[in-house]
Amino acid sequence: MSRNVTYRKMVSDDVPAVYEIELASFPVPWTLDSFYYEVHENQYAHYVLAIDEDGSIIGFCGMWMVIDAAQITNVAVIEQARGRGIGEGLMREAMHIARLHGMEVMTLEVRVTNVVAQNLYRKLHFQDGGIRKGYYTDNGEDALVMWVNL
Repeated sequence: MSRNVTYRKMVSDDVPAVYEIELASFPVPWTLDSFYYEVHENQYAHYVLAIDEDGSIIGFCGMWMVIDAAQITNVAVIEQARGRGIGEGLMREAMHIARLHGMEVMTLEVRVTNVVAQNLYRKLHFQDGGIRKGYYTDNGEDALVMWVNL
C-alpha cells in the first residue's frame, strides 16, 4: 500500500471530486445528486476517501451499514493511482469502520469478469456467495456476490 495516502470520511464539499472519479470509472455512473443524497439524507451511508499527499481525492469506497451488515456500494480509484494499493487501503479502512459500528458481515457485488477486484477481495478473506444473473444494466453481465465475516 502507498504510505503517502490518508483516509477520511466524505463530506458534502467532496462530492464533485468523487463524482468525477465515478464518471471516469463506471459505464453506468451514479448521479451527482445521488452522492449528495448519500451525504445528507442516507443515515446508513458512509463513504471513505483516499487522499494523496497533495490533498487530492484519489479514490473512494461507499457502504451502507444496516443492522449488522455492511454492503459495499462502490469502490473506485483514479486511473493514475491504480496499482498502488489504494483500493486495498480503502477496503481495509471500510472494514475497520464497519467493525467499529458493530457490523458483523460485509458483502459486495463484483463483475464476474473483474478478476483483479475479485483477487483483492479474496486477499481480504471475502468468499464467493453466489451469482446475480444479469446484474449490470450496461451489458447484462452477471455479478459475483462476495462476503466476509468481520
